[in-house]
Amino acid sequence: MRTWIGLAMVLGTLCVAAAARSQDGMLLDFAADKVIAKYNAATCEQLKQQKDEPKSDKEKAAIDFLRNDAQARQAFLDKVAAPVANKLFECGLIP
Repeated sequence: MRTWIGLAMVLGTLCVAAAARSQDGMLLDFAADKVIAKYNAATCEQLKQQKDEPKSDKEKAAIDFLRNDAQARQAFLDKVAAPVANKLFECGLIP
């Protein structure tokens, strides 16, 4: 989905979150904070270029984790959605 271009660039850290669910989502929050920081630091050109880059094995595992754990997915997206969407809007990547 175009709205989430490059979102997987730091989703690899979510693999750790899967193993640490008993820590009240602290690692999930850490991963979300890293995604937000990456988007804030990235230029619009960098975000556009990342669209076609292949995902690493860690990123694929993190995405699978989020697909299979609705609660973790909701917590992650609740935290990253607004900052990422704002950056994509500023870059003209979403209307």
